[in-house]
Amino acid sequence: MVRQGVIPSLRVDYKTNNIKQYFKEGRALRTELTVHDPYDFGVGRKLENLSALRKRGFATTRRVLHVQKTSQDFAMSEALFREVTGPQCVNGRRASALKFGDPVVFALFSVLVLFRLLPRGFRSRDLREHVAPLLGDDPSQWTQGRLTYQLRRLRLHGLIERVDQTHRYVVTDRGYRVALWMSRCQARVLRPSLGQLLCAPSCFDQTLCEAIARFDKHVQRYFHAAHLRTAA
Repeated sequence: MVRQGVIPSLRVDYKTNNIKQYFKEGRALRTELTVHDPYDFGVGRKLENLSALRKRGFATTRRVLHVQKTSQDFAMSEALFREVTGPQCVNGRRASALKFGDPVVFALFSVLVLFRLLPRGFRSRDLREHVAPLLGDDPSQWTQGRLTYQLRRLRLHGLIERVDQTHRYVVTDRGYRVALWMSRCQARVLRPSLGQLLCAPSCFDQTLCEAIARFDKHVQRYFHAAHLRTAA
């Protein structure tokens, strides 16, 4: 929990190495990579390997910053939204729509965000093991045909692509952005706000409900002034 007067920091550990982010002098965010064992990155310890280690270090920190930037970039055009949530036809092959709000689609998007971090990609059985629990299913309920259907529509929508000559898939840049945007909007915006609007008044902060009530009151005033009647 972040409290007033406390300066937050973020630490990511990989074996004996770590990336730390914190505010320097309370102004700018500092990202610092500390490497204790170059062998963890496939680089030797001799001084002649310093240049290669620097490249690995910069690539690592840039990837962290890229993920953070993407997580805050929710811009999605209307055309792209309809393209993702509607059916697609690619080279004569039809892919069903990834409907926003559908539980299966939400689970798929949540898992794609996780699979983006796998350097070697994922297999169909990995999808089964992660998606089934999110839906309350036993993994055995997800047959190979059901998995193939989901993989096919994710691929035709351009969210994943198959690694040549393997049975593995990787999440595309497009797939990562779409999955992150969709899953976060549903989990952090729509569900909490609908809960505030529709549940018992004592359950949530009433700021949103009060704002909607004021808006509705002003709309009713305009109706009255224009001598209009709202539909029964």
